[in-house]
Amino acid sequence: MIAVFGCSHASMPVVGVSCSRSGSGSALLPTTYTDALRSAGAVPLVIPTVSDEAQAAAVMEVVDGIVFSGGEDVNPAWYGESVWNETVEIDSVRDRSDSLLARAALACGKPVLAICRGSQLMNVILGGSLYQDLPTQFSGGVVHSGKTHKIGLEEGSVLAGLYGTDSLTVNSMHHQAVKDPAPGIRITASSADGIVEAWETPQIVAVQFHPEKMLAAGDSAWLPLFKAFVSRTAQR
Repeated sequence: MIAVFGCSHASMPVVGVSCSRSGSGSALLPTTYTDALRSAGAVPLVIPTVSDEAQAAAVMEVVDGIVFSGGEDVNPAWYGESVWNETVEIDSVRDRSDSLLARAALACGKPVLAICRGSQLMNVILGGSLYQDLPTQFSGGVVHSGKTHKIGLEEGSVLAGLYGTDSLTVNSMHHQAVKDPAPGIRITASSADGIVEAWETPQIVAVQFHPEKMLAAGDSAWLPLFKAFVSRTAQR
């Protein structure tokens, strides 16, 4: 027997997720992102790269919100700098796609969850800059690649509200980070050495760490972050 599915309006919000590209140009995204969104009650939609404003606008008509995922470094030319050293890895096709999607999301007010590269991307789109390589540009005392560490939360932030605390332990898998915060954003979490670990606007929640990886590793405490985001998309 063949099941017949109706085409009535779905009750579950659809959340787009930006992705990297494989060497052959295929869409590439860890399933940790889509698993987290499904667990939070959304239908995840992986977005292959777009190449113009019309395509980005069409994507925004379909999704209720968007997650900008981790991955390659944002081209420093986007914030007026030259490449610092050989550690900076750029995919110009993804940079263009993500910038188009980000501007389209901002224009139509869709909720944004920005993770790792996503946080860096959105800061740049809004007018900020980045440390291109923390080990050689920043003399802090926290290891930001491959270890866990504590972050301090600002009172009244989304994270503080969700977790009812002033600090959290997070993973750390990045060599870049926010340097000059974009105008209008609120820094809501920092590491002990002062690196920005989370920031917000009324539309965006951005985190430098990877909550989807901690959730996949069995730390269910990170599910509320995704549920809160999905709830915001459902309200639209």
